[in-house]
Amino acid sequence: MLSSDLIRRIRRIQIRTNRLVTDVLAGQYHSAFKGRGMEFEEVRPYLVGDDVRTIDWNVSARLGDPHVKLFREERELTVMLAVDLSASQSFGSRVELKRELVAEIAGTLAFSAIRNHDKVGLLAFTDRIELLVPPRKGPRHVLRIIRELLALEPRGTGTDLAAAMDELRRIFRRRGVLFLVSDFLAEGWEPSFRTLRRRHDLIPIVVEDPRERELPDVGLVELTDAETARRVTIDTGDRRVRRRFAALAQARRDLLVDSFRRLGADPIRIATGESFVDPIAAYFRRREGRRR
Repeated sequence: MLSSDLIRRIRRIQIRTNRLVTDVLAGQYHSAFKGRGMEFEEVRPYLVGDDVRTIDWNVSARLGDPHVKLFREERELTVMLAVDLSASQSFGSRVELKRELVAEIAGTLAFSAIRNHDKVGLLAFTDRIELLVPPRKGPRHVLRIIRELLALEPRGTGTDLAAAMDELRRIFRRRGVLFLVSDFLAEGWEPSFRTLRRRHDLIPIVVEDPRERELPDVGLVELTDAETARRVTIDTGDRRVRRRFAALAQARRDLLVDSFRRLGADPIRIATGESFVDPIAAYFRRREGRRR
């Protein structure tokens, strides 16, 4: 049975994400993600301005007047949300944890998908596959995805991006749109990313927290790696320590940027405490521009 607190959180995300899709993202999603192809619909008489390449010469010869073929977009897509629920997602220095932000991102993308009559599913993972929700349509199905993201208690703590992508490649044969939502605090995932991207439209979403890039000056603190449980005490009052931390964080960020560049991927970067709508909308616009 769901707790009243969990019900409130699910309802809050439902209202917020549904409104964002209605007001901001629905049209952009449709323009950014086209269907699998074009399906023949009918033949009609040629009108001035029609593309001559669409003329049906057989029908035109039979009827004595030029006619053109009309096609409609075969719209339905399958959208999968592959979401990292490792222990590092339970970190957040602002008003929300990365995991709560992930649930809002997933809810927004899921509502965008069903608004356009696409199916949407969920693969939740850590260093193992935690949960698979097969793709379906409808708002009730989206609420289930949000509920699972908030309520699931993962068995694993680490992150195995490669295993998650290998599982997606195994279970989804038909081409689809895959959103990979993670902080990408893992190694050795690039070959699986490259292989999966050959078959599917794979979009990485990098979720970050500002405190993962720089430390505040708050004196001695004990830091714990959520995924390995390793602890270390550092003096944040030491400027050299803060600079070293920032330099290592920037190096890790640069390495990730370089990996995506070599893979030909265009990541969406989202930070806790900031609007996640703007980066998603900007990505949709970039994607639509490339299609044009």
